Amino acid sequence: MSNIPTRELYDRYVIQTYGRFELNLARGSGCEVWDESGKRYLDFGAGIAVTSVGHCHPRVIAKMQEQIGTLVHVSNLYFTRPQGELAERLVRLTGPGKAFFCNSGAEANEALYKLARKFGNETAGGPRIGIVTMRGSFHGRTLGGISATGQDKVKKGFEPIVQGFAVAPSEDGYVAFNDCDGLRAAVAQPGVVAVMFEPVQGESGIHPATPEFLRLARQLCDERGLLLFFDEVQCGLGRTGDWCGWKTIAPDVMPDAVSWAKGIAGGFPLGAIWASEREVTLKDGTKKKLCDLLGPGSHGTTFGGTPLVCAGANEVLAVVEEEGMLENARTVGAYALEVLRKIASPKIKEVRGIGLMLGIELAPDFSTGCDRAPSLWMVDRLHEAGLLVIPSGTHALRWLPPLNVTRAQIDEAAAILAKTLA
Repeated sequence: MSNIPTRELYDRYVIQTYGRFELNLARGSGCEVWDESGKRYLDFGAGIAVTSVGHCHPRVIAKMQEQIGTLVHVSNLYFTRPQGELAERLVRLTGPGKAFFCNSGAEANEALYKLARKFGNETAGGPRIGIVTMRGSFHGRTLGGISATGQDKVKKGFEPIVQGFAVAPSEDGYVAFNDCDGLRAAVAQPGVVAVMFEPVQGESGIHPATPEFLRLARQLCDERGLLLFFDEVQCGLGRTGDWCGWKTIAPDVMPDAVSWAKGIAGGFPLGAIWASEREVTLKDGTKKKLCDLLGPGSHGTTFGGTPLVCAGANEVLAVVEEEGMLENARTVGAYALEVLRKIASPKIKEVRGIGLMLGIELAPDFSTGCDRAPSLWMVDRLHEAGLLVIPSGTHALRWLPPLNVTRAQIDEAAAILAKTLA
């Protein structure tokens, strides 16, 4: 083992693609982590909504230890029980259809783009490749992901974007989130095949879709023969207090496909999509289910859905279900929203959220006295006080604690925030 300090190891050997904070984290348990010096922090970032059942949950550890001593990896040329069981669980939680497994949210969204291309090229009325996405969205760091993302900052230096995105008749090619008129105009463009958005935008600072927007998206896609995709990488699988984030907002709406990652396996690398059994008509007049469009050889990944990670994900989702974490996300999330809104500080413009996705927007005139963005400056100060949170843009903070966070921990985090603001 090297005796070089951790930070120096990164400076020497790790490509600097992240603006990292000055913390060397060493271990975690539940909603808490400790750095190399032994200092404790409340973790209200949870790996950006990843450690859904907290750090090192004993049931998940036991299941992973059992599986790692049994079978870790085989090719997807074969069948393994954990992957089949996880697919069954996801279909049960979502609706009739089938699942595909990969390694991350960006990969899951790439599977959705390919499903849209396949649908647009092989069904009557094609070819169609345009995917309508939203301003302020975030869909990953692949070339397809940054092209789908309605934020210029992720595209700089990687132009030109992938064909088929930025198709709306607006200045930047994206639809303003929750803009019903903008969505109507976008889907009327020639060559559009799908609409894709996050039911709760996360990276832009926690912005939920309105029920009207969700229902209009479904209506327009039905009228025009388009696909409706929900990116639930951050807001899905319990984060909002429901298995499906959109159902917290408009439970009567059903998409054609969904992407997941982050909290699905509690910290192990896994992404997935669900595609519905919607019947589609091919150019030759034959019919096929949407979930069967991506046939053998059309898509794949070496590490997607290994027995090890699927066994862990199955246990994570079982823990969420059996330990009442959906109800906890709803009730403790509502309590956190109430507590945050009681913080009387002119430095807070707005507090918003749904379940355990909470956004704290700082006042526009928030001054740090330095060239550090207010959100980053606040994150630094909160770290000093023992609280980990996630910045969003220049003026927002995200609270994304594990789904089993307690009211006492909410109170502790709110007290730290209030004292730091003061």
